[in-house]
Amino acid sequence: MKNIAIVSVALMTFFMVGCNDKPDSELGHNEENTTTEKMEGEGDAHGEHNEEEDGHNEEEGEEGVVMLTNDQIETVGLETKLLEKRNLGNNIKVTGRLELFPQDKANISPFMGGNVRSIKVIEGDKVRKGEVLAYLEHPDIISMQQEYQEKNDELVFLKQDFERKKILFDKGVSSGKEFQMAQSKFRSTTSSVNGLRSKLRLLGINASKVEQGEIYSAIPITTPISGYVDEVMVSLGDYVAPQSKMFAVSDNSKIHLDLKVYEKDIPKVKEGQKIIFTVASKPDELLTAEVHSIGKTFEEDPKALHVHADIDNKNGELLPGMYVEGRIAEGQKSGYAVPEEAIVKEGEQSYIFIVDEDEKTEENTVKFRRIPVSTGVNDLGFVEINIPSEMAKNIMVVTVGAYTLSSEMVKGELEHGH
Repeated sequence: MKNIAIVSVALMTFFMVGCNDKPDSELGHNEENTTTEKMEGEGDAHGEHNEEEDGHNEEEGEEGVVMLTNDQIETVGLETKLLEKRNLGNNIKVTGRLELFPQDKANISPFMGGNVRSIKVIEGDKVRKGEVLAYLEHPDIISMQQEYQEKNDELVFLKQDFERKKILFDKGVSSGKEFQMAQSKFRSTTSSVNGLRSKLRLLGINASKVEQGEIYSAIPITTPISGYVDEVMVSLGDYVAPQSKMFAVSDNSKIHLDLKVYEKDIPKVKEGQKIIFTVASKPDELLTAEVHSIGKTFEEDPKALHVHADIDNKNGELLPGMYVEGRIAEGQKSGYAVPEEAIVKEGEQSYIFIVDEDEKTEENTVKFRRIPVSTGVNDLGFVEINIPSEMAKNIMVVTVGAYTLSSEMVKGELEHGH
């Protein structure tokens, strides 16, 4: 029994020594190394992912920046323009119409009734003062000329009789009664002849030729001013009564502004002030005028005063009746300005978009940057802006499509956040 115990102890000791001398357990070593490598590998992969993500954030998440390709710019219709200075003023806003002074427009009517024999013009024709617009004919026209001829011939006889009786009266041969009767007939007939001659002249008939025996069957209707024919209100064969309107002619080269100035602004308006205005037919063209006169009577509804201003209309494109919006310049200053649609507002802050040329971009790609600005005078569609002092002034500003860029920027920020 003692020997058996000794052998058992020896075997157990050998087994334990064998286990300690054997190389590290393959299973135990692999588990430890695998776990360590796995953690290190995961750490590397995670580190790479973070670096890429950080790079993505830096490129795509830059605040206030929008990147567009040239094709996108053309599609959305963006327009840019170099920032420039303009003369801006503290202006008085006014509205009104283009009008003509009474002496620059004419409604043409005949002095004598008659039927229209011919019409020489159509609406829109340019005419000169004294030019014939139409001819009227009527039997009374012929009768007047005949009466003039008869009275004129009678006047020749009465003049001779008056002169002869005056000589006889002066010599005491003829009675005073005969001289006075001859004198009375001569004077009354002279008056009749002069009156008929004046009527013929008003009708446009040459009295001297009528005296020589000529008779005109029609009278000319002429224009008293040069200008353009606005209206033709008769047709061939129409009977036109005396003082009935046949034509309207206007001289648009002397067109002027008739503006309404409200009571609070009246003290600010002076003769000679400059006016800048636009018309609906040319909304992008700024026209100029100068205050000519200021009315002295208020309109009650609305309570306003009329102000008349002279304008230059040599090309004749401005027409009476056109509605105008204008500004009377009370004072001017020079400053950087952009069109109203170039300003984007977010709350109380105003922004503009500029082309960012400081950094290189991919080919066919343009970088736009949003810049905060403060605004000043608003004058005829332009807004004064004050840009950060550290910025260069030779910058390209987005003048059309600023709100589209703002929408694209917000859209990009939302997608990135998601």
